[in-house]
Amino acid sequence: MELRHLRYFVAVAEARHFTRAARALGIGQPPLSQQIQALERELGTALFERRPRAVALTAAGEALLEDARRILRDAERAAERVRRVARGEAGRLRVGMINSAPFHPLIPRVIREFRRAHPQLALSLDEGPTPMLAAAVRDEVLDVAFVRPLLGAEPGLASEVVADEDMVVALPSGHPLAKKGPVPLLALSIEPFVLFPRAVGAGLHDEIVSACRIAGFSPRIVQETSQVTSIVNLVAAGLGVSIVPASMQQVHSDGVTYRAIRRPAPKARLSLIFRDADRHTPQLARLLTLTRKLARA
Repeated sequence: MELRHLRYFVAVAEARHFTRAARALGIGQPPLSQQIQALERELGTALFERRPRAVALTAAGEALLEDARRILRDAERAAERVRRVARGEAGRLRVGMINSAPFHPLIPRVIREFRRAHPQLALSLDEGPTPMLAAAVRDEVLDVAFVRPLLGAEPGLASEVVADEDMVVALPSGHPLAKKGPVPLLALSIEPFVLFPRAVGAGLHDEIVSACRIAGFSPRIVQETSQVTSIVNLVAAGLGVSIVPASMQQVHSDGVTYRAIRRPAPKARLSLIFRDADRHTPQLARLLTLTRKLARA
């Protein structure tokens, strides 16, 4: 049983007339009659009572009509779902992000506007450190991820910079430098540092250490933690000072004061990584286009 046979059958059933149905379908009346006869032979029963001026459904035809309409509706819905996926309006997109990304105003806005523009597209979100996210994208567990800089080029992965933000000093609130304006990096040379391990974010870790060395010292790291929010809490506990992306100032923790760094200050780069071979897939292309637009704004 072919969909076109069901389409022809429904047209005749609704018109109650072969000639009118043929005209609505844009085909000749003899071919339409032949198609209906072929359907009746396949089902082994008559679907219409042929009368001089019209046709009427038989009991078998009445039974088929409801199912035929449902099958045609389902087929059209399936075809439309396929078209929406092909246009990038449906399907799924798996997005990863480092744990500090939600504090950057760009990322929540991208996710919010993408979901609003594509409500039929299932968007899943996962957090993790940059190396884990890069591996997940490479292994096709994720489609795209917002990360801090990678150490070097990853085979098969493409990267786009979406934001460069200043970094700030996180100080215990009672620290003498907390009462002053922008802090010169050299003023931190005798301070204990709380940072994340290099294995978690080598690019950003190296940016901080390099800026300190240019200022004339190597940071004395006394505590490491992989979560940026944990760094802020450890600073609040008085374990040391830290240098964090400026967007982390949204973490209002009692006992922490943020101060700008006197220029030149290190930058925290945020990038979008994805499989180079997939850059033109509709869902990913739509996310890339929106992210570029909002990043420019």
